[in-house]
Amino acid sequence: MSLLTVEALSGGYAETDILNGVDLALEKDEILTVAGPNGAGKSTLAKAIMGLLPRVRGRVTFEGRDILAEPVEHRLALGLAYVPQVGNVFPSLSVTENLQVVAGVRDQRARIVELMQVFPALAERRRARAGSLSGGERQQLAFARALMSRPRLMILDEPTAALAPALVAESFSRIARLPSLGVTVLMVEQRARQALAISQRGCILDGGRVAMLGPAATLLADPRAAALYIGQAMH
Repeated sequence: MSLLTVEALSGGYAETDILNGVDLALEKDEILTVAGPNGAGKSTLAKAIMGLLPRVRGRVTFEGRDILAEPVEHRLALGLAYVPQVGNVFPSLSVTENLQVVAGVRDQRARIVELMQVFPALAERRRARAGSLSGGERQQLAFARALMSRPRLMILDEPTAALAPALVAESFSRIARLPSLGVTVLMVEQRARQALAISQRGCILDGGRVAMLGPAATLLADPRAAALYIGQAMH
């Protein structure tokens, strides 16, 4: 059984559908990249899976349970986590306080200690206000916040968008380690070639529909995918 299954998923905002019948499955402990042109529905798909899209129809199944009608807080409790592109930390709170305010965490103090070991840069800045962190440190804090609740699926929306170019490779390396922590990853990313390089599979959306879906290595080697969606190899 797939960890997450999306079937005939459609919806959007107001009266306009942005997603138009998306079918997708995500297997346990894999990284799947969702790529495609601007306006293809990538971030909308992430929001729909997380329960943040105001109007949606179809089916979203997590560990065999249909969660389409479940509110966001129930999805969080079931084991989903979401890291939005912006607004993913509280800038006026310290690093430690950002972790302490995550609700419903068992053994909170011990969990914070564990995550400080995973992200040693945060341990060094534990008393610093999140607003004073560098872009890379802030992303680490956003990841740590999402990991506090021990999720089984983490949805990342454009995780490298706000990073300086020098930090992008480090960020992808950090994402590549998430399955070793027991976390399956669905990643929406504009830097498709670099994202697919750390992924097992890829899904390319175009016009709110799945244009291509398959092993990441196959998509990277596909001339049509490179020409239309992925771009040339980065040097």
